[in-house]
Order: sequence, then structure tokens, then C-alpha cells
Amino acid sequence: MKHSFKEYLLHGGLFIVTFVTTTMAGAEWTNGKSILADSYTWADFASGLPYSICFLMILTAHEFGHYFVAVYYRVKTTLPFYIPLPPVSLMLGTLGAVIRIKSPIRSTKENFDIGVAGPLAGFVVSVGFLIYGFTHLPPPEYIFQFHPEYEQYGLEYASYVYTAQFMPPGSVDIIIGKNLLFLFFENVFSDPTRLPNVHEIIHYPFLFAGFLSLIFTSINLLPIGQLDGGHVLYGLVGRKKHKIIASAIFIAFLFYAGIGFISPFEPLDKLIYEIPLFVAFLFFALKGMGLSTRDNVLAALAIFTAQYLIATLFPHAQGYSGWLLFAFIIGRFIGIQHPPCEIEEPLSTERVVIGWLALVIFVLCFTPQPIQLIEHVMVQP
Repeated sequence: MKHSFKEYLLHGGLFIVTFVTTTMAGAEWTNGKSILADSYTWADFASGLPYSICFLMILTAHEFGHYFVAVYYRVKTTLPFYIPLPPVSLMLGTLGAVIRIKSPIRSTKENFDIGVAGPLAGFVVSVGFLIYGFTHLPPPEYIFQFHPEYEQYGLEYASYVYTAQFMPPGSVDIIIGKNLLFLFFENVFSDPTRLPNVHEIIHYPFLFAGFLSLIFTSINLLPIGQLDGGHVLYGLVGRKKHKIIASAIFIAFLFYAGIGFISPFEPLDKLIYEIPLFVAFLFFALKGMGLSTRDNVLAALAIFTAQYLIATLFPHAQGYSGWLLFAFIIGRFIGIQHPPCEIEEPLSTERVVIGWLALVIFVLCFTPQPIQLIEHVMVQP
């Protein structure tokens, strides 16, 4: 597929900018070297390279998986648009990358192949980096270069330092939630004596970038709308069943994300405006389901009521508010349903197997609470 010089310049420029922002983000995540620090040096910038190279290779494999299959089917498409993100306040340095399909995808088979190729390609590269990361773990003393204050406790530091009494007020503790695949690699490929504490995995760039890539893979493989997983589900079950299953999964996803977001134990003067705003948020997130305005309002109210009831009966129940943004983007802009293909045809046995494998990968990669940021406050005597 031919592209103009301006296209190469645009896409190449976006890649370079994204490479810079992800490298700066890697320096901040893995080494605590913020671009906002007065003493920031080229050496600090270079310390973020393992993270950015790993993350961008996985991202590039994903997007070119889509691209090359689209080219094979002679579907017009752009090169990947890399999306840089200023690496401040613990951002990832990028919002990912996308390609834009510029001509119709004619058949269910083509739609399936183009959709599944990206996450499978990215997944394979992610697995490679994770295996490398777990088989090349540094000695446990490695963590002391980032936290010299831990050294006084020796290798038993975890028993002392992750407490409000130890952590200074205003500090942020970052905990990742391991998914099934991450746990598998951890148990099969690592030396148990070198395993990093769950609070410190951000300092291991191959593990952290690989972990983030699994999270992005699971998001892409959500069997909803025109996400990659939506294309897979559409090919496996057809349009009618896709609509039912995707709608149910989206409602469950939105429901889980919002559990505990509005606490019934907050002051009434806060609840009086928080509740209407959150119900309005749910209303707009549900727009992609194609309901009437009345049904949309009723659905939003029903979801909020159930979430509020759970928060009342089980005060410690907590979803993951970070998923609310993704749910809103999916519901408001991507949509829940899948448009029909011009040529509807059943998938071959090989494609059916690949499709179910992709959905299994989604389950293995999905993490209910990927990253938790816990801010420590002053403990009153």
C-alpha cells in the first residue's frame, strides 16, 4: 500500500514524539526521575529507555498486526497514529496508537482476521518481554538504589515500610493488581528469591511495561462494539447474539467500575450534587446501547441504585473507578453494537479456534484493579 511523503512524515513524527514521552515516563515510573525535577539530565532520560522500547515494541506489533492483514485483504488503511501523552503526574507517556480503516471491510472473515491480528501480535511480544523480565531478575538488593531508606531493614523491608507510620504524609504508594497470566509467569519463570514486591514492580521496566501491555490487550479484547474483541465475538456468534452478549458485558463492566464510587456515608451536602452528576455520567455512557431516552434514563437509575445499595450493605465493596473512563469512551464514542458486514459468512474451524483463544487471552489478561494509587496522610496521635 502506497503512502505519501507527508504521511510518512506525520506518522514518523508522532512516533518520535511518543518515543520521547514514553522514555520520560519510563524514567519517572521505574527510576523516580521526573522531567519536572531541576536536576534532570540526559542520563535520567536514558534510564527510561528499557520501559519505552519494550512498551512501544509491543504497541507497534499490535498496530502493524492490524495493518499488514488489512493490506493483505487490500483494505485501505493508514499507518499507525501514535498518541503521545505528556509524562507528568505518573502518566504512561502515551494513550496508545490507532490505525484508521479508509475503505469498507467486506466480509465477516476479513473483519475477524483484521480485528484479531493486532492483539495476538501484541500479546506474543508481551509474553516474550515478560518471560525475559522474569528470567533476568536482578538481585533483591536492586531495590535499594531506588529506596536507600529501605536498606536499614535489610531484605525483610516489606514487613516494615508499607505502613502509614513509615511512609511520609503526601507520598503515594503504587500497587499493581496481578492478572492470571502475570501470576503464571511469576510462578513458572522466576527465581522466588528475586521476585519483586508487588509495591515495587514499577521499578522493573520489562515487568511493568509487559504488565501494562497485558492490560491494554485485555481492554482491546473486550467483546464489545468495534473493539478488537467485538470483531472476534461478531465473527464467532453473529450480529444478533453479539448485540445481546456485548450489551450484557458492557453493563456488567460499567456496573463493576462504579461500585463504591459514590459512598452513601458522605455528607448530604456532597451527595446532593454528586448523585445527579454520576447518574448523568451513566446516562451518557449508556448512549451507545441505542436505547430510547426514557429507557436510557431508567437504565442509568437502575445501575446507580444497585451500586448505591451494594455500597450501603457492604461498605468495603469497591469496584475500580479507573474503568469508568474506558466505559464512557466505549459507550459514548465506540458503541456497543457491531455494524453488519456486507458478506456474512461462517468462520472456518481454524478461525473459530483462534477466536475462542483470543477470548481466553482476554480473561487471562484482565485485571479487575490494575493499578492502585494509595496516598498516605498524616496519622493523628
